Amino acid sequence: MNTIPEILSAQKVLFKSQKTKSISYRLTFLKALKKEIQSKEQDIYNALKKDFNKPEFESFVSEYGLVISELNLAIKNANKWSRRERVKSSLLTFPSKDYIYKEPYGNILVIAPWNYPFLLAVNPLIMALASGNTVVLKPSELTINTSKLISEIIQNVFPKNVVASVEGGIETSTELLAQKWDFIFFTGSVSVGKIVAKAAAKHLTPVTLELGGKSPCIIDDSTNLKLVAKRISWGKFFNGGQTCIAPDYVIIYSKVKDEFIKHLKNEIVNRYGVNPKESQDFPRIINQKNVLRLKSMLHDCNIIFGGEIDENKCYISPTLIDNPSLDSNIMQDEIFGPILPILSYKNENDIESIIWNYDKPLSLYVFSNRKTFIKHIITKYSFGGGVINDSLIHFGNNKLPFGGVGASGMGNYHGKYGFDTFTHNKSIIKRGNWLDPSLRYAPYKQQFNFIKKLFNFFS
Repeated sequence: MNTIPEILSAQKVLFKSQKTKSISYRLTFLKALKKEIQSKEQDIYNALKKDFNKPEFESFVSEYGLVISELNLAIKNANKWSRRERVKSSLLTFPSKDYIYKEPYGNILVIAPWNYPFLLAVNPLIMALASGNTVVLKPSELTINTSKLISEIIQNVFPKNVVASVEGGIETSTELLAQKWDFIFFTGSVSVGKIVAKAAAKHLTPVTLELGGKSPCIIDDSTNLKLVAKRISWGKFFNGGQTCIAPDYVIIYSKVKDEFIKHLKNEIVNRYGVNPKESQDFPRIINQKNVLRLKSMLHDCNIIFGGEIDENKCYISPTLIDNPSLDSNIMQDEIFGPILPILSYKNENDIESIIWNYDKPLSLYVFSNRKTFIKHIITKYSFGGGVINDSLIHFGNNKLPFGGVGASGMGNYHGKYGFDTFTHNKSIIKRGNWLDPSLRYAPYKQQFNFIKKLFNFFS
């Protein structure tokens, strides 16, 4: 049972056996997974360090800690979340009792990205398992050490007919997508997301796509610019800027732009030193291919801070770009690196002309102390989710759904929302036999006017 079709076939057999619908069966594996991950905590930090020099603090905050929190939540609530739900009956179907049964989809494919290779592989797995599905996980081939460790953890905890990790590159992904799944969960780029959606459409397979986009950061002149610079620099340069919800570019009120840039430069130096290359807290770009991609984006840009590149070390320093053209390379695609373009606005029409120049982003951030300005921004523009007066932190609350809209993705997850993503709500009505009104039976002529009045009364 080593080939992809063989693994999937075995998982189909297991799911049809009904074993995964047992809550105790699910909890046994969830608890075993938690124990195994906890035993590998330092190994996880070491793997992330080897893959792209990720600091242990960031590895805990953004990967290990969130995974353990998700496991604790699933273990505590899987039983409650899986119970059938009684809903109010309609008088039009009287007499009846109405229910929603929580049913797993079946055989799930999870394709994980490289930027948060542990978190974004294991978190979807947790809720797919908690809701009673089997899973084939494809970790990223770019994070060799972390992906190998994930496969080891899964092999130690699960039989392959419950959860299997399949490593490999594009050919492996292509073969996986050629199979018929009951649900596909993908995190990654927009371009690959389209390939996944096309493959899923062939079998009418439902998908969740967690993508990205150019997430704007809007700043007016009513804020504490020093604090704003502190929070934006954290959100932008965390994980070396390789975060799907990182501020992609800043739009700041023109009269305070220079002051903001001064604070931002100071903040970068305060956090990473005069030479961030020597900092133990600043990650590297995942590989040379992405270094070259980012390097090409800097062509013809007005670099006002940073710009140092070491291709061999996969290093790009925190870099600030002043007022790039909207049709420049840096403003065409999601940056996904430690480069921050800074644009300015004089009125709200300027903001509109910039944001509506792009597809709907995964996140939006607004820094302001004006309630009317904040309300206008967050209600006018469509985006996956966001934060007022900070960045990134909405990802950390598992009581909030996380997901995109339009080109930034479809569907959502985190906490209970993740459980719901991998669960089909099956509607069931249990009809009573003690009364059987004749209104719905032919001949209809005498009942027609009465049934119309009945519908209008209850609608």
